[in-house]
Amino acid sequence: MQPASDTVVSESENTLRPITAREKTWGSFAIFNVWANDIQSLFGYTLVASLFISFGVSGWTAFTALIAAGLFVMYMVNLSGAAGERYGISYPVFARASMGTAGAKLPAVLRAVVAVFWYGAQVYFASTALALLIKSITGAESEVIFLGLSGVDWVAFLFVWAFHIIIFWRGMNWVEGFLNLAGPFVYLVMIGLLIVLWSKSDGQLLSAAQTIFANPEGTWKTEAAGFVAIFGTMVAYFAAVMINFSDFSRYAKNKQAMVKGNFWGLPMNMILFSALALLTTAGAAVVYGEAIINPTAIVERSDSVFLGIIAAITFFAATVGINLVANFIPAVNGIANLSPSTISFRKAGLITSAFALVIGGLWTAVISQIGIAGFVNTLGATLAPLFGILIVDYYVVRKQELSRDDLYNMEAGQYHYNKGWHDNAVIAFVVGGAFSVAAVWVPVLSDLSGYAWIIGAVLGGFTYYVRTKKIRCSSGSVGIARC
Repeated sequence: MQPASDTVVSESENTLRPITAREKTWGSFAIFNVWANDIQSLFGYTLVASLFISFGVSGWTAFTALIAAGLFVMYMVNLSGAAGERYGISYPVFARASMGTAGAKLPAVLRAVVAVFWYGAQVYFASTALALLIKSITGAESEVIFLGLSGVDWVAFLFVWAFHIIIFWRGMNWVEGFLNLAGPFVYLVMIGLLIVLWSKSDGQLLSAAQTIFANPEGTWKTEAAGFVAIFGTMVAYFAAVMINFSDFSRYAKNKQAMVKGNFWGLPMNMILFSALALLTTAGAAVVYGEAIINPTAIVERSDSVFLGIIAAITFFAATVGINLVANFIPAVNGIANLSPSTISFRKAGLITSAFALVIGGLWTAVISQIGIAGFVNTLGATLAPLFGILIVDYYVVRKQELSRDDLYNMEAGQYHYNKGWHDNAVIAFVVGGAFSVAAVWVPVLSDLSGYAWIIGAVLGGFTYYVRTKKIRCSSGSVGIARC
């Protein structure tokens, strides 16, 4: 590893500066909790539960697809996180090697836009859990006073918004501490909910789960199609974190801690979480006569005030946890990358929070009423070729060797390319992104939607490799415009 220059290290307020050995404090448990908080949110539970009943396949097929997706994502993040762990660099800095010192702003901004939007939305979702807690304790009424929210709703929303600011203002050690607290806590409530359903089902919970696992009318074609659809859905769900995992891996103590944390946090965590989601879904079907995939709805029907209070606290913690993992940190790093010398971690965090206040506050009144799904899915699809380019450049073209000094040299150096842009990477991004976006919007390609991320990543990486292979200098440098 090449040491960073004195100029780089002195940028103490810059969130993009390389992490020092003293700051690499995250063990495997911290990495595990990155994924625990990503999976164990309200949306994560609802998604996993719905996959068991939405594709017309047996539970065994759905369960296998979930585990396969966990293994696939684990392998991908081990690849994308390796440079962050080795060089202590964040994703926007890592992207400079392939996209250029200026070109890296493109993928960083795309990732930040998606992150900022969902950050604001998740602030709102977390506030609903807190509002539920307040109403359960005080019995306050829910009379709408402004933009579709009651007074209690607004108090809860502003508290959650400020709570995020407090955590990030204290630094990444506080973020790590909150993740370590929130991750395991979710399992306690899920197990408690399962116990309540078990006691109310008169011993019929397991038999109901076995019914979900069976699909006597299904054929191998429907099972195979369902497997691909579920696998593709879960890969797409993790796609954003896969590309910027170096934002987290750079805090890992070593590679072993990263790999071990990814193993327990993805495939192993997915096995346990999916099993609990299956059993609670089956239990709800027995007790309430319908398959309920929203855990808050199950809690509301449980008639347990104690469980309701604990669940509200847990849903709040879990949603804040995923917001820190999947949305806040990528948004902060992406915004900071727009002007690395002037935008610090705290300043980028405040900018992100300002957007969150607007987006979250307008969620019920405006945003939830417009067609945003296509917009967000399109932005997500553009991340696939960027992942392929990143991986091919680091492993195939550069053989895992980077110059950390040049990554922070915004005016010259081997990653400056053509005025800061690497033309080969831009072309590869367009080629791969064209398919990914088409898979979202073009009906004739709908059958390939389950493969959209994989093919987009492969096309982007392959195109990048073919073009860079043709441009080599006598000195051995790759893809530099002056050559």
